[in-house]
Amino acid sequence: MSNIHFFDASNGAGNFGDLEKTIAVNNLLEIPLPERDGKWIAAFIENISEANLQVAEPEIIMSTEGFPYFNLKTVANGENFHAYVIKNKLSTLLKSGFGVAINTHKEQPDWMFSYGDLLNLELNGEYYTDESLFSKNTGDFAIGSDEEILVGQPSEEILPAYVRRHMSEFLQYSGVRNPMVMLIARNYTDEEKVSQDLVLNLTPKNFANEREYQQSMNTISWFLPKHYSLVGLDSEAVESGFQPL
Repeated sequence: MSNIHFFDASNGAGNFGDLEKTIAVNNLLEIPLPERDGKWIAAFIENISEANLQVAEPEIIMSTEGFPYFNLKTVANGENFHAYVIKNKLSTLLKSGFGVAINTHKEQPDWMFSYGDLLNLELNGEYYTDESLFSKNTGDFAIGSDEEILVGQPSEEILPAYVRRHMSEFLQYSGVRNPMVMLIARNYTDEEKVSQDLVLNLTPKNFANEREYQQSMNTISWFLPKHYSLVGLDSEAVESGFQPL
């Protein structure tokens, strides 16, 4: 193991992260961007949550897409710092509505975790989930007249109340007066074919044009884990399915 030593200036030993994972992250970030392959990504994801980081300046940054990120940077050898450990701060980050950016002082940040990535870490113990019941649907979708579906509300394990609040505030800011949500299960009687979609009462008619609609759907997806399928449906398409977001 490396002989690097870090000095933690935080108040209370409980704030300090995993030293080995801190060293692992620092070593990984010495590898040039073009050489960071799938193996590199897996190692980085495995170590970053419990590694020691520190708050950068400015503390909050906005991405070019307008998303707020808590701005963090890695710590140097022998440096005094207040330890910031992502895993220990998840609740605060999620309730505040932030993603996490790492080393934005570089020409290209080392990593950007969206709000949805952090939410997935909180809900499922991993930033990214490959296999799930969510379908691959995006945007609008239609329900066949003879199709059997199951409608309900997403549970707290899928869409916690604090996430619903952030999404609702964003949509209302975007001009959607009464944002609503539901969860639709299709082929629910067949375990091999069953799939689910998170549905909002949004269609292009809610916006000035198709481009603004797609932009809004893409933006709201920032709040959700990447494996969630988010689709828009007219509020009258399904009886008694939608509830206020």
